[in-house]
Amino acid sequence: MDFAQLDLGQIVVLLLIAVVVGWLAGVITRGGGFGLVGDILIAIVGAFVGRYLFDLLDIEIGGGYLDLFVTATAGAVVVLLIVRLIRRI
Repeated sequence: MDFAQLDLGQIVVLLLIAVVVGWLAGVITRGGGFGLVGDILIAIVGAFVGRYLFDLLDIEIGGGYLDLFVTATAGAVVVLLIVRLIRRI
């Protein structure tokens, strides 16, 4: 996905995916969401972490929005688990 050439519709879809991913990661980790902005930020960070981990483990889902959704969700879950571990310390 070439982020430099996104139109407004694609940006809206990515933001909606980010909201769902952030919320879903909160549900998976049994902690709930972090509000609209928090969910988006968790999803964005999760997308980078997920992509890094999937590349490291040589996991390939495919392409497009489904790949982004799965990768970002997995990464966001990892991010939330790490944040919760740090909070306990």
